[in-house]
Amino acid sequence: MNILLVDDNKDFTATLSDLIQSFGYSTTSINHPEEAINFLAINNNNINCILLDIEFGNDVAMNGIDVLEHCRKNYFSIPVVMISGKGTIETAVKATKLGAANFIEKSILTKEKLKEVLESVVKDFAKKEESAEIIKLLESQGIISKSKAMVELGDSIIRYGRTDLNVLVTGETGTGKKLVAQAIHSFSRRNKSSFVTVDIPNIPRELFQSELFGHIKGSFSGASETKKGLFQQANRGTIFLDEIGDLSPELQSNLLIPIEERTVRKVGSIESEEIDVRFISATDKDLIAGIQSGKFREQLFHRLRECGINIPPLRERKDDIPGIINHYVKRHNQEFNEAREISSSAIGYMIDQEWSGNVRELASVVRVVLQTASSDIIEANDISKLISNNINKQSHNISIELNNESVLKPNRTLKEDLAELDKLKIIKTLEMTKGNVSKAAALLDISRETLHNKIRKYEINTQEFRKRS
Repeated sequence: MNILLVDDNKDFTATLSDLIQSFGYSTTSINHPEEAINFLAINNNNINCILLDIEFGNDVAMNGIDVLEHCRKNYFSIPVVMISGKGTIETAVKATKLGAANFIEKSILTKEKLKEVLESVVKDFAKKEESAEIIKLLESQGIISKSKAMVELGDSIIRYGRTDLNVLVTGETGTGKKLVAQAIHSFSRRNKSSFVTVDIPNIPRELFQSELFGHIKGSFSGASETKKGLFQQANRGTIFLDEIGDLSPELQSNLLIPIEERTVRKVGSIESEEIDVRFISATDKDLIAGIQSGKFREQLFHRLRECGINIPPLRERKDDIPGIINHYVKRHNQEFNEAREISSSAIGYMIDQEWSGNVRELASVVRVVLQTASSDIIEANDISKLISNNINKQSHNISIELNNESVLKPNRTLKEDLAELDKLKIIKTLEMTKGNVSKAAALLDISRETLHNKIRKYEINTQEFRKRS
């Protein structure tokens, strides 16, 4: 580990250098802030930590805070420890806000204190390096993130990928469950073989066995030739059971033998074939609730979920939003040979949105606004107009649905009927927004406070709509 010392006191840097080297670290000493910036421009990849003085001579244009700001902007991964002989609380606070890893005064700088600070920095640096590597690996799989939750998820993807265990991926719609499944496959020993997706909801019930297990010629009407099933196609690779929660209980039993015994039998055949596949499944349904209600087999759940990964919704990791936006801006500019930008205020506006459709919804809005905006600089009002147009379209659908509801009762007063209609429209809107009160208020063209009051008045449980999503 190489530590850069930046201080105009040559005697102090020499003493500090000897102490640091006694801990087993190497050092480089520079006595001028501008020289330090020039040095970092060439050697930043070889520096693991910077010990930086705050005050330099009166004849020097820059001070330590200036160097800190430069480092935070250009070499964010290098931790900076500020050192001062004239330390004040205000200076310490400013340095911390700018991203200094620590702040220590020369008057209390002992060998033990220095060792403690450096060991802490080394530990934090190792964590950041590991996180940066995980973020880089996720990005290579199309997963754009930097939040702590997604770094932890990335660690699970890599660890589970190296095993042959079956993985169940859960998360709301639009969170990227298929991308996670593909990433697990990419980090596995099977990555040179097929990744085969079984799109559960779109397989006709009567063709389910034929599609998955294959069939032999003449086994049923229309079977004009022998066909391999998806299990055989995935042999030595990974089979991805997408939307497994939508599989009917009667068909779920068909998966038990392939998963447990790794054998399948073509429709119309009396012989079983061995398969070597790894199972990854995904769902936005609550399978535990499904087990309790009899809609999902407990046996199948435990076989599919040897490991579990839950993808947090975008509203719980909003620090990922700027990176996702920039990713799609870069992709758009490369594809259309343009130089469009999304302003910081527009990014801030999007961070404030709930995104019930998660990354899929955010990506759709970004793609549309980049292709339809009249200016190369996308502002917050461009995003707002697009979202409002979508809301208006959805609002029209709500009124159509309500026309089919019977809400008038002869034994109620007009006031009671109107209240029932009011309640029903709120319920329908909350169903559409999956319990998102902010979006529901926008659809209904009322304030959030007014909607909250009505929700309390009608005793509507918004959590129920989130559970259904």
